[in-house]
Amino acid sequence: MAKELDFKIFNTMTKTMEVFKPLVPGKVRMYVCGVTSYDLSHIGHARAAVIFDVLFRYLQHLGYEVTYVRNFTDIDDKIIRRANELGEDPLSLSSRFCEEYLVDMDSLQCLLPTHQPRVTNHMEQIKDMITQIINNGFAYVVEGDVFFAVDKFPNYGQLSGQKLENTRAGERVAVDTRKRNPADFALWKAAKPGEPSWESPWGPGRPGWHIECSAMSAHYLTVKFDIHGGGSDLAFPHHENEITQSVAACQESRVSYWMHNGHVTNNNEKMSKSLGNFFTIRQVTERYHPLALRHFLMSAHYRSPLNYTVLQLESSSDAIFYIYQTLQDCEDALSLFQDGSMKEGVGLNVKKVGISADAQKCINKLREEFETKMSDDLSTSHILIGAFQEALKFINSSLSMLKKKQQKQQLSLIQSLTEIEKEAKLVLKILGLLPPCTYSEVLQQLKEKALKRAELTEQDVLGLIEERAMARKNKDFSRSDQIRADLTAKGIALMDVGKETVWRPCVPVEPEQDAPSVVVEQNPPPSVSS
Repeated sequence: MAKELDFKIFNTMTKTMEVFKPLVPGKVRMYVCGVTSYDLSHIGHARAAVIFDVLFRYLQHLGYEVTYVRNFTDIDDKIIRRANELGEDPLSLSSRFCEEYLVDMDSLQCLLPTHQPRVTNHMEQIKDMITQIINNGFAYVVEGDVFFAVDKFPNYGQLSGQKLENTRAGERVAVDTRKRNPADFALWKAAKPGEPSWESPWGPGRPGWHIECSAMSAHYLTVKFDIHGGGSDLAFPHHENEITQSVAACQESRVSYWMHNGHVTNNNEKMSKSLGNFFTIRQVTERYHPLALRHFLMSAHYRSPLNYTVLQLESSSDAIFYIYQTLQDCEDALSLFQDGSMKEGVGLNVKKVGISADAQKCINKLREEFETKMSDDLSTSHILIGAFQEALKFINSSLSMLKKKQQKQQLSLIQSLTEIEKEAKLVLKILGLLPPCTYSEVLQQLKEKALKRAELTEQDVLGLIEERAMARKNKDFSRSDQIRADLTAKGIALMDVGKETVWRPCVPVEPEQDAPSVVVEQNPPPSVSS
């Protein structure tokens, strides 16, 4: 282990914060519900993927060997319906959107899970589990359909708090009068003309929605595993039904910790395809860097709702530009010393000098704050402010002093910058925010996205910089100020550095209208609520 910590997780099952203790010391088994692959994924899907990717990375940072399973639902009513609309084979359509999802995950820097099972590749495991449930007396067959009898399971509702008498029939499926109880749910659906089907003991058909995750989690992780995650909308009925059918198949089935992330909302209403108020990942990353979207998705505690606004995305884009620019400046400065080219012997002797007391204090605070917040139910919203920002400020102030110091002081400052940069990069790596390319490349990508949003080219901006310089030379300060204000309104900031003017992206400031108000809950919801 990197460090002995009490990693606390809010367990939806118990509605309390609990210290994480894996079933097998040093190993973690984790299952997260993935997407139903019938369309491009929206940023609500992205939030779940990013949150559990951060969990995956953090558990590895703590020294655990993690088996991470995230499934694809690649056969479903929605897939069949969409395929019929497009005149496409359902399995071909779902396979295509599984691959598109992986492209999106790569752009968001989500690590590949250990396993990414698809329903259509696990029919035997699903049929075996249904057979076991029937044999144990928890399900019944009607005309080729198999239904789970919820009345047979006295603990139904233990995860979500839903009482059986209050449950709604018709979730994802039409009400079926053949059911013994309207809340009974399908384990197997009899084949319909023109739909994909598989042979089974009950006739040709395909699985119900819930059984797939029970069968695949048991197959890859055994019937007892550590963490099951997904969006809060899955707690009922999906996860409730998973628990029910898993225990019905094998009484020993158990998940130690249930974790659920909050919704992404649009005007405080849940973002979803069914409501038509969603933005796909592609739509957002067309205008904003994927790492800006990732930063935005972890800007509130994972259990809290996250309200989507352009202002929040702009703020996240601005925040990561500042981070990468600071680290780029640091690398540029250190490169002059690390190869010994600036002063004879400096590159060789730099490691013999200790870091300053202020630098050590900065590192200790950053490390302590990071570990404290992450171990407190993944409080990512607090990490990139506070001590992390102080570390960036330390780097910037140190860079400005570097050339003014005597050689021995320079050596200490170089070593201090090297160690602080290393610590900052570790934080970014665990959060999945360390770029896959050089800082200069990602900074250029961020600038290109800003130009696209501003509907300008770099030549346009350089032309306006030149026009502004001429206006200042002619003492036409009104025109000079207007050029700067117009560009700032479009998200382009001009900065005068000595006799030169450079530009960088910024959060647009619109003087004509008030900026939209945004409330992002930084703290998790109270532990007494689900």
